Amino acid sequence: MQVTAVILAGGRGTRMGGIDKGLAPYQGTRMIDHVLLRLQAQVNTLLINANRNLDIYRQLGFPVIADFNQQFDGPLAGIQAGLHHLQDSEWLLTVPCDSPLLPLDLVQRLSEAVVSNRASIAIARSASGNHPVFSLLHRDLAKNLDAYLASGERRVSAWQARHPHVFVDFADDTAFTNINTLPGEP
Repeated sequence: MQVTAVILAGGRGTRMGGIDKGLAPYQGTRMIDHVLLRLQAQVNTLLINANRNLDIYRQLGFPVIADFNQQFDGPLAGIQAGLHHLQDSEWLLTVPCDSPLLPLDLVQRLSEAVVSNRASIAIARSASGNHPVFSLLHRDLAKNLDAYLASGERRVSAWQARHPHVFVDFADDTAFTNINTLPGEP
């Protein structure tokens, strides 16, 4: 299965005082560096969705794609950009830039689930709940997502629920921790 990943780094970082979360420090390096390290062996192609600091993200050596508008419409806008930038892949993996501990078997487990369940979307789930931005999506969903966003809707889980989907359980709940404070902050 050919899989392209898009790392969602296109937000405003409002929970971190406006800091670009992908570039925020975590354990001696930037958060996005941790995510890239964990994803590179899992996918064929990597994309970074960013709407700020584009030159810094480009220095990482991967294509950087922005949302179609500058309104910071949330994760679905980054997913939309990713779906429209698929080239050789039928599947798009989506992950946030602020989850540096993501599972090393994320793609394998999600791809097995979409195949065995004949689903269009696989969504990670752990003890703390569903993790809709940790998902694997089929490229055929692009036009539907375009229409959903054009209607003014923005909720990832509500859009995913409209399509054949499967939840994939992961035992390690910490793998889905997203970092929303800088070191030293409460």
